[in-house]
Amino acid sequence: MAIKTLHVTNNYHPTSGGIRTFYLALLEGANRLHRPMRLVAPGSEDRVEEVGDFGRIYYLKAPRSPVFNRQYRLILPHTFLLSRAEGLRRILRAEQPDLVEVCDKYSLCWLAGALRWGWIPGVPRPTLVGLSCERMDDNVSAYISSAPAALRLAALYINKIYLPLFDFHIAVSQYVSAELRGHNPSIGDRLRVRPMGVHIENLGPHRRDPELRFRLQKESGGNSATALLLYAGRISREKNLALLVDMMGHLGRSLRFGPAAVHAGALPDCRLLIADNGSLEGWLRQQNARVDGRLRLVGHLDSREELARLLASVDVFVHPNPREPFGIGPLEAMASGTPVVAPEAGGVLEYADSSCAWLARPEGDAFASAVLEVLSNPLAARAKAEKARLVAEHHNWPSVTDQFFETYEAFHTARIAQGAEAFDALPQQA
Repeated sequence: MAIKTLHVTNNYHPTSGGIRTFYLALLEGANRLHRPMRLVAPGSEDRVEEVGDFGRIYYLKAPRSPVFNRQYRLILPHTFLLSRAEGLRRILRAEQPDLVEVCDKYSLCWLAGALRWGWIPGVPRPTLVGLSCERMDDNVSAYISSAPAALRLAALYINKIYLPLFDFHIAVSQYVSAELRGHNPSIGDRLRVRPMGVHIENLGPHRRDPELRFRLQKESGGNSATALLLYAGRISREKNLALLVDMMGHLGRSLRFGPAAVHAGALPDCRLLIADNGSLEGWLRQQNARVDGRLRLVGHLDSREELARLLASVDVFVHPNPREPFGIGPLEAMASGTPVVAPEAGGVLEYADSSCAWLARPEGDAFASAVLEVLSNPLAARAKAEKARLVAEHHNWPSVTDQFFETYEAFHTARIAQGAEAFDALPQQA
């Protein structure tokens, strides 16, 4: 009989990105494989949503995040650590999960400690898994400080507090796992890398929409010859969006003053579409004047269908973040047959290389050069795009979620076989 898994995260709201996409795909997999799965996420009110015969989402009423991104809500530690707190404790007692996975390094990770030390009566000690979908050092650098002292404190927290709370860890890329393994090289098989995925069946060149493309060309101030670039992702500080503004500045200067290096004796007119929302929308609108109004914010896309049509209808997908933990957006573009320009660093290297993408230094001039290379060589662009589609097929969500469930089973089996006491003190680097 399959084990029951319960997953807890704060990185979830109705329009949130990769982590919400992952858990919804995991719920689909749970129903396909007939595996009981529960998800606990913050919401505006307490409610329960049944997802098929085997999945269930518990929403716990939680306040909005006071900093960083107020679209998100936070389940705070006192709501499950205090004995009088009943929301999450009641769910755990009712569900009696075999394995609990926590995707949160700051607030919810303390739940693993409460379960490890038996602080929640009526809940047998489950297998405890920490899911890392980000690096703490990157978040500290983006939102607090990149000073050596701040990064040393982050490293101390990871090694002495976060890592030992869990029996096992999963990282979404080698880039993310490097932070965990670097602080605890003896972690061994207690850390596994499990990449994210895409809904490959919904994506592809066949989704190209000429009417949508022409409308976006006109709305962005261009014409039928305009090349459309696309960034689809959260509009927030850690995404390195200043690179895109700088890139568009270089593309504008190339258009006005560069040599006639592209066929027909002219460089392409490029417009950048930015899909999604976030805290830097106002800043981007201010920056638009610097690039002659060639940025267009198209907002959040409400459906997979809209996203699939947009991805297939543009000329180049640009992803600026060299510290991306994984990057579902670029992988979706690859599945759509759209050329991808991405940094030569970070989690995108889990699936992107020079055979299927254009990798560049994370600087505006290098990205501009890569974009011009794509647009000036359609045969090479088509060949790389075809290879990229094959790469994306290996990350189809059913295959990805199968691997996650196999990993959960392996972790739980190992803990039961070795005894809980074997996992009560994860080795630490001095």
